[in-house]
Amino acid sequence: MDSTLSSTRPLEKPVSLIWGCELNDQNKTFVFKVTDEEKCEHQLALRTVCLGEKAKDEFHIVEIVPQEGSEDKPVTIATLKPSILPMATMFGLELTPPVTFRLKAGSGPLFISGQHVALEEDSAWSAPEEEMEEEDIEEEEEEDAESPPKAAKRPAATKKGAQAKKKLDKEESSDEDSPLKKGKVAGRGRKPAKK
Repeated sequence: MDSTLSSTRPLEKPVSLIWGCELNDQNKTFVFKVTDEEKCEHQLALRTVCLGEKAKDEFHIVEIVPQEGSEDKPVTIATLKPSILPMATMFGLELTPPVTFRLKAGSGPLFISGQHVALEEDSAWSAPEEEMEEEDIEEEEEEDAESPPKAAKRPAATKKGAQAKKKLDKEESSDEDSPLKKGKVAGRGRKPAKK
């Protein structure tokens, strides 16, 4: 499978393509790279690493090899064996090209699959600062116009108000002791038993 994204028009939205490669005795390494002149950000999100039906019952080790000149060491992403674990699912493994995959041990065939995502750079980031500041000010003005007016604060309680509140509280507490609140209402209740 071809791992390059070829497009002659600028990307309007993220483009996602299914991607895959095969590693075996003849092709122990595969380099995922893009030849894209456009200003796009590329990501490779790995999904699965699995052995083919003709894979020998031996350990197959797949690793990511760092770029030339880097002091990093290779990173193993999967160790598979047909009789034990013929497939591994990858989550959260997103790589930026170029990426080199290598079959460190085993003869394959081993298949790596994933999702190649190309994102166009946001043109708003390249706008002059003055334009951005004007847009921010306009947005704030629109938000202020749309928001409802704030309620006015209530005045603090006066001496008469505090006395009235105490009187109300006293009346409520006396109502709670009344037979009406306790469910004892005169004239209601069980009927007298017949004699």
